Amino acid sequence: MSTASSAKSRKAHGYGVKLVRGPFVNLLPHREHTEDAAEFLTYAARLKSSGARLAADFFSGAGGLSLGLEKAGFRVVLGADHEPFAIRTHAHHFGGMSVDWDLSDPVAIARVSELCTQAGVELIAGGPPCQPFSRAGRSMIRHRVETGLREPRDERRDLWRSFLEIVQNVCPKAVVMENVPDMALDREMFILRSVVEALEQIGYSVEERVIDTWRYGVPQFRQRLVLVALRDNVKFTWPRETARKVTVWNAIGDLPEVEGGWRPEGGEHGWAEYSGPITDYQREMRSNVGASDAVKVYDHITRPVREDDRQAFERMTHATKYTDLDQEHQRYRGDIFDDKYNRLNENDLSRTITAHIAKDGYWYIHPRQSRTLTVREAARLQTFPDDFRFDGPPSAAFRQIGNAVPPQLGFVLGQAVLASLHADERATISTRHTAKVLSEWMARRSSCLSMPWLRAKTRWQLIVAELLLDRASPSVSKSMWRFLEIRCMNPEALNPKANCELAEQLVDLASGIGRRPRAEKVIDIAERINFDSSALNGSAEEIKRATGLTDAIADLAELAVEAEATSPTEGNMISGEPVLVTKGILRVARRFQANTVDRKNKMTDGRLAVARMIGFGPTSREAHLGLIELANSTCRPELPLCGQCPLVKYCARDGLSEPTSN
Repeated sequence: MSTASSAKSRKAHGYGVKLVRGPFVNLLPHREHTEDAAEFLTYAARLKSSGARLAADFFSGAGGLSLGLEKAGFRVVLGADHEPFAIRTHAHHFGGMSVDWDLSDPVAIARVSELCTQAGVELIAGGPPCQPFSRAGRSMIRHRVETGLREPRDERRDLWRSFLEIVQNVCPKAVVMENVPDMALDREMFILRSVVEALEQIGYSVEERVIDTWRYGVPQFRQRLVLVALRDNVKFTWPRETARKVTVWNAIGDLPEVEGGWRPEGGEHGWAEYSGPITDYQREMRSNVGASDAVKVYDHITRPVREDDRQAFERMTHATKYTDLDQEHQRYRGDIFDDKYNRLNENDLSRTITAHIAKDGYWYIHPRQSRTLTVREAARLQTFPDDFRFDGPPSAAFRQIGNAVPPQLGFVLGQAVLASLHADERATISTRHTAKVLSEWMARRSSCLSMPWLRAKTRWQLIVAELLLDRASPSVSKSMWRFLEIRCMNPEALNPKANCELAEQLVDLASGIGRRPRAEKVIDIAERINFDSSALNGSAEEIKRATGLTDAIADLAELAVEAEATSPTEGNMISGEPVLVTKGILRVARRFQANTVDRKNKMTDGRLAVARMIGFGPTSREAHLGLIELANSTCRPELPLCGQCPLVKYCARDGLSEPTSN
């Protein structure tokens, strides 16, 4: 009788499974693991002499990315993290050094940089801790700051600088950086744009993209932001998407039934009986399991299930919401925890496996059994094979799995990097060069802009012009702008105590072009901010709160007209202008890059596409304005004037069918 069957038998005889804590897995280091630098360099030299291509993985966690890179053909000789269980897991599975070093420490940065340089590491990979960038992480941090539980500054946000410094010190042939898509959701995209700029400055071609990992064989709805940089301006070609969609049942349907809380005999060496794989994916997961373990599956354990939860689980399908349950089965507020319980759909992808699974498995209820996922099932959904084990107790294993890069993603990225290095093609125009071309073109057009208010002297000027003249004809815009440029510098000018005639003139002029309500809105806004232009000197969010304007106009005001410095040092700060996805610029990005960003998620794919055209630094603001002007004057929706476009010789309008005009 199998161990799982034994558990069922005990229940049938009227006594429940004993609820015990999970076994503590103690993993021994890899036989070629070392903590000595000299031994490490000898080990690396031996691998290099045999033709191996060496890689290092920083913020490595348990080693999901490392595992994928090794499967692709690299040898990961150095891993670094600051989480003891994870680094012990890494040390067990990979030769070389796996170090528990704090990479926010300059001494640690210098040490790993020297080791990588001396060892001849060709690829540096890693994912700086992502919680500060994720929406859930930002919400949690905001709550802790507001309740006084932590300082507002989060040092983990600066670990990207450590990663970048290591790359700059070592200058490997390839760089792979992975993070959550929300890293690209900051309005300024400061970090991502900074990384791209810094890498291009030292000769790397850089590609970044938000990818759905299921398109590469991961059985989850899991998006990741991936940046790949190749030295000497070598072109990176993204891997082909797979035609195979791996479902939950494809991934875990072969694993034996167990009850919540069941533990095998033998502690960390205990196992459940296994009858064999059925699908191709399952066979891949078992491919490295030795013959002696062919009938065993390890770590197939999960947390105990309360009786009332078990009853609730039994009433659920994958389509059941928490609020659909009877009141007696709702232990939490339904208005807050509408998705507190989630049974996975066996015929679809899993929801994203996160580190939160270590504390709460209710988001991951087994599709057929009334319990949450086991450690092994979570590992399968994250594409860790069955021979990969995790150091520490089950909670630590769950956390390592949730924090990991899916090995399958590391595999396809590693393959693509190797193929691109072998092809050795030159990349096309860089982000820095694109921004330079756009900014220089914008400077030349200053006297003949289709949107002359892009050169407004004050934010109020721009706001009034945008409200009154958006989509107006060129002749109307030109004549009306002359009036606004002179008479509407600040909202104070509309104060009836100072000048009662200007408001009347503004309304009369707007009436003449059929836009009287817009002029009245301008006056309302002036009154709302009490005719005080200082209300417009903050961020776009502050402008929006003060005026009630839309995001699009507030963002444009912040972009086009820099705020007045309110302190001696503020004026010297690096610009953090927002990345806009309005005013037709996604159309330009789509044509220039030959993609479909104007039809996808504008707040991630769209911003990434725009960011790679405007860059970051002294030319980015002017390049951004140039992109807006280009969209409204030259790269028009129909009959674009391609012959007049400064980017025409770099444009990749492959497959785009709209006619052009010279």
